[in-house]
Amino acid sequence: MQIAEQAKTGAAAAGLTERQGAVLERALGLLVEGGERALTTAGVARAANCSKESLYKWFGDRDGLISAMITYQAGKVRTVEVDARALTAESLRKHLVAFAGDLIDVLSGDVSLALNRLAIGQASREGAGLGRLLQERGRRQIGKRAAALLEAGRKAKLLAFDTADAAYGTLYGLVVSDMHLRMLLGEDASALKKEFSPRAEKAVDAFLTLHGAKG
Repeated sequence: MQIAEQAKTGAAAAGLTERQGAVLERALGLLVEGGERALTTAGVARAANCSKESLYKWFGDRDGLISAMITYQAGKVRTVEVDARALTAESLRKHLVAFAGDLIDVLSGDVSLALNRLAIGQASREGAGLGRLLQERGRRQIGKRAAALLEAGRKAKLLAFDTADAAYGTLYGLVVSDMHLRMLLGEDASALKKEFSPRAEKAVDAFLTLHGAKG
């Protein structure tokens, strides 16, 4: 998915206008370029060419801004609302592969890596506030949307599992594996990109082997 399309998808999923999404995209860019110190209200307002008043109106204080940034970033992982009656084995696999590809793209991007590294750094000195936000506004929100697709697959009798949350945990583990950790530790993401598409396909096929309805 192209950057412009990711931005539009992220804004829509977070219930934001395109202008608000553009401001958050610039804020995320500041975080990547300058680290935590660059992420000030004045700096974001200047970089995004908007007033500090608008930032406070849209996102509240700095913590609210960071929360919105995480929600917006997580929204770039596309999921689709599907009618179980219209699902086929082929279309379900297609939706799952698209989801897996987006998940890999977003997690491997500079923005997600910067947010996760910042959360890890803060956890040892300031508590785990940002880490909790990443879980609540990031992974869990993605998981809720993915679970809806998995539930549709179960209703269509294409998937079998005890709970959608557990099934999503399996899918997430198969897709991400140790890749995210390797990149957080400094392995060059560009060198891994050639693995992304085959990884998504193989992860989904392994998931369907485990949870595809038999017979």
